[in-house]
Amino acid sequence: MYPMAPLVRTTLNAAARVAPGPAGRLAFHLFVRPLGRARLKSEERELFAAARTGRLRVRGKEVVTYAWGDGRRPVLLVHGWSSRASRLTAFAEALLARGYSPVAFDAPGHGEAPGRASNILEYREIIQELHHRHGDFDAVVAHSFGALASLFALRDGVRTARFVGLGSVGSFDMLLAGFRAGLGVDERVIRCMRDHVERRLAPDEPGVWDRFGADRNPGELAAPVLLFHDETDDMVPLAQSRLLARAHGDRARFVVTKGLGHRRILKDPEVVAAAVEFATAGPVAEPAVTRPGGRVAAGWDRGTPRA
Repeated sequence: MYPMAPLVRTTLNAAARVAPGPAGRLAFHLFVRPLGRARLKSEERELFAAARTGRLRVRGKEVVTYAWGDGRRPVLLVHGWSSRASRLTAFAEALLARGYSPVAFDAPGHGEAPGRASNILEYREIIQELHHRHGDFDAVVAHSFGALASLFALRDGVRTARFVGLGSVGSFDMLLAGFRAGLGVDERVIRCMRDHVERRLAPDEPGVWDRFGADRNPGELAAPVLLFHDETDDMVPLAQSRLLARAHGDRARFVVTKGLGHRRILKDPEVVAAAVEFATAGPVAEPAVTRPGGRVAAGWDRGTPRA
């Protein structure tokens, strides 16, 4: 729920009718603000204390970057919304153990990066700059909104050999629907926000708004795709990863887990092992991801509806 939602709703709905420009700016300002700032956890401190920490700027905002290893075989780790790079610690540690070089960042308004907001265009520019610095990625591993943003960047010049998505957002429309529901604003407000993005933030990219969805033009990503999503995820519906699995067809494999939710999936040893195996190898055998007691909790799924 957004603070002062009734007042904001009334203001935006009225402004969209008489002053669409200001309405679009205000709506976008609210849409791109993280709901809180995630803090570094004790189990993440050692790895991040050992990182080579850097800075870069996108659209006048500061980004904090992290790198480990000798620079060979880089793998990009992309955090989700209201999250931070350190939540992908388990993947970075496993990649380092295999001789790979993890690369990560805190987007503006996230983790250790200053600021109060970021957006999918900024994520794209960050990923493009890291690609320029580190070269083609052996893999990209992304969580939640980070998957949506990563696939946007990967369809726009960034190259990777493989892609792993965890609790992925596939549809930009889902985020807009959540924003509308949280504030109760009219569809007219969303149109004003779209106009603001296309006219003010990306004037040289006609139709960029329609390209935000991760299921758009999937053929532009030639890499094989591995998707993990928990059936009890209370933040991003399982249908979002099914959407991506269908879009990428035979190049995609889809693993459904049980009981890990939206966040614990990032620390589950079997999910991490299966993801890193895929990210660091050629074609892999279909893994059986099991929970204690031997009960199969996840298996391969080509995105077909479950009976």
